[in-house]
Amino acid sequence: MLVMNLFTFLIFFSAISFIFFGVGCFLAPRMKIEFLRYGLEKQRNLVGVLQLLGGVGLVIGYYYNSLLVLISASCLSLLMLLGFGVRLKIKDSVVQSTPALFYAILNAYIAFQQWLLIP
Repeated sequence: MLVMNLFTFLIFFSAISFIFFGVGCFLAPRMKIEFLRYGLEKQRNLVGVLQLLGGVGLVIGYYYNSLLVLISASCLSLLMLLGFGVRLKIKDSVVQSTPALFYAILNAYIAFQQWLLIP
């Protein structure tokens, strides 16, 4: 029987989320509109690539290299902190801004916990 602890669940939850978000940056028409609203239409593909790299890095790092989990989670946390800042700058509501802050905190937690586990 496969048993998953909370930390493992959080890593895979974040990884799957960012792989989904990254693909969405390339394929979802709604994301094109959102990035126009953010004033970051030229950065949409870069953000998508960074989200995909971070999500895939969490998965690969989980299985092969714990340092990669630390790096991926740290970078995703920074990316989402910047995203939260953009949301504040364009005066989005708390409800609209909360997901970016949630993912920033989640990935900071993953990075910190992984840092504690590295010998």
